[in-house]
Amino acid sequence: MLGKTRGVVLRCLPYNDRYSIVHVYTESFGRVSYLFSRDRGKKTLLSKVLSMPFAVIDMEVVHMSNRDIHKVKECRLSFPESDVFFNPLKSSLALFLSEILYRVVKDTEPDRGMFDFLYKSVQMLEYSDAGIANFHLVFLLQLLHYMGIFPNLENGCNSYFDMQEGIFTSTIPLHKYYLGKEESQVFSRLLRMSYENMALYSFSRHDRVQIINRILEYYRLHLPEFPEIKSLSVLQALFE
Repeated sequence: MLGKTRGVVLRCLPYNDRYSIVHVYTESFGRVSYLFSRDRGKKTLLSKVLSMPFAVIDMEVVHMSNRDIHKVKECRLSFPESDVFFNPLKSSLALFLSEILYRVVKDTEPDRGMFDFLYKSVQMLEYSDAGIANFHLVFLLQLLHYMGIFPNLENGCNSYFDMQEGIFTSTIPLHKYYLGKEESQVFSRLLRMSYENMALYSFSRHDRVQIINRILEYYRLHLPEFPEIKSLSVLQALFE
């Protein structure tokens, strides 16, 4: 089946001397694995930029029945003048977030809401500078909506956030997975942060490290197969 779609690159892995397998979250087909040629001629489908995490690409693809890996007939960047790949902070954010997406987004069915969120997020990363140090916090918290595990904001003024149940409560939970009063207040504020207002939030390096660790802990509690994220240390080093 021949079709056209936009997609966000999650990960690129070498397959052999001539081809790479690129995992892409597409608008029309959900998550798909594609075989890309690594030929160095003029008609090569895969340049270094096309294989970069968070690249948004327009593709003409060939989907073959009963196959797990499909083919790309034509491909080009949606944002040719990409700032993400040449700005060290933005490229590190893209690497970190694409690694998380690769691990948590498994659905092969299309989800227009998910794709629109990813597309908007890449646009914001491309064209925003103010508050960019908070970009990954907004992304990870908003992604919870599409994973079906966004916390319940009712009673957000209560003292404790129960991470296991995803709710705010006035009493200390009977387990260890909760935030104390101060952390719960910060988390309640974070859940209202967006790309549009992220520049208004200011955190110290220590606080930002604590926040991201807590967010990842929440992911692990609700997504049991969530692994250690290798690119986290690279990202945190940039904020030192």
